[in-house]
Amino acid sequence: MAVTGAMLLLPFEALAAEPSPGSSEGGSPGASAPAGYKISTELPAKISVDKKTGKTALTAKVTNKGTKATGAITLSVVGFQGMRVNAVKGCTAIPTAQLPPGSNSGFACPIDKLAAGKSRSYQVDASFDLKKTGQICLPVTLGNTKTVLWQQGPVQFGTTDTSSDAPDTPLLLGTRNVPAGSSGKSPSPGPSKSELPSTGTPSSLPLTGGIAVVLLATGAAGIWLTTRKHGRH
Repeated sequence: MAVTGAMLLLPFEALAAEPSPGSSEGGSPGASAPAGYKISTELPAKISVDKKTGKTALTAKVTNKGTKATGAITLSVVGFQGMRVNAVKGCTAIPTAQLPPGSNSGFACPIDKLAAGKSRSYQVDASFDLKKTGQICLPVTLGNTKTVLWQQGPVQFGTTDTSSDAPDTPLLLGTRNVPAGSSGKSPSPGPSKSELPSTGTPSSLPLTGGIAVVLLATGAAGIWLTTRKHGRH
């Protein structure tokens, strides 16, 4: 049976910062999410990047805040510009040809079901080029459909202070990175967390700042089929 699915960039607004260890800043529920579904994701409010290697790590968390268990859902972790996702434990790499336009890496994490009030956390190994800006995106889709339940981002990680001699550079969620060696002014390309990208069908969706996320139905279907087995625990 043919399976179709798609992830679309949704309009989002900056949400209130949540207590440590995570934040849903830059996230928004899908307009067509079924009744009873209330999914959200969280990213750490702060991460650290090794200045020599560029290596960093973070936890991506998906939570069912609804009143009933979900059916099959898929969390994806996608990197843009200076942020590259190298591995997500328990998940499968999205083939290069199926990555969203403007992204450089991504992993799909299928979950057979998520009980009400429960969460699933994924350890993410990544790298960050301090000479660039960098974003990360966490879309959650409903099983093998094109229904977007929630999408966080693409949201910025960055710092406005690169003068420290410390071996690690702290990056804050929702902060546009000032690339090392720059004049200190934030680069203009790309949407900030206060800008609302337009939404629409895949054919009409504009590439806001060059990082609009569009995963065509055939690509999403292939990812869901090849990775679904990894979501069974």
